[in-house]
Amino acid sequence: MARDVTDVHEEYGGDRLPPGQRETSAFPVLSKSGTPSWEPDEWRFDAWGAVENDLELSWEEFQDLPSETQIQDFHCVTGWSKFDCEFTGVAFPTIAERAGVRDDAVHVMFHATDGYTTNLPLDACMRDDVLFVYEYEGDPLPADHGGPLRVVTPHRYAYKGAKWVDGVEFLTEPERGYWELRGYSNTANPWNEERYS
Repeated sequence: MARDVTDVHEEYGGDRLPPGQRETSAFPVLSKSGTPSWEPDEWRFDAWGAVENDLELSWEEFQDLPSETQIQDFHCVTGWSKFDCEFTGVAFPTIAERAGVRDDAVHVMFHATDGYTTNLPLDACMRDDVLFVYEYEGDPLPADHGGPLRVVTPHRYAYKGAKWVDGVEFLTEPERGYWELRGYSNTANPWNEERYS
């Protein structure tokens, strides 16, 4: 049964639809470049950096991790929000625990197969609603939406959720990712309209 986490806005004292957003029933596709291809037999997910145990998981091993299904809202920095998305995947804390994140880790960099990166403070990731998603609405996540695996961050604008994610790096100092280096907000709180630096 899916767990409903659409009340995340209550943490931020805001309405379900953040300011400056419009609700849509569509699920637009936005990416920095084209959709990369992948081979299930060759795909690997890595976790490294300030951890006790570097992880390297095959596609099959990743899918064997404990998973859950959640109902989430999805907020794009370009001004649209899609309510009640059903995502299935692995919660970020599951990866962090298996990697044995060290006490000096303070930040996270997500890496994707197309070279995309995005960052968040570790404490903003250590939430059960930050998911590594491989199913949408009960089907494999479509490639143009980030399949086979993407991150979803319902408490941040969606560019903080890397598509085609294949790794997570635990950092002892903050670093900025692809869009953050190009003027997008480092914090990306939709209820504060933190779109650009």
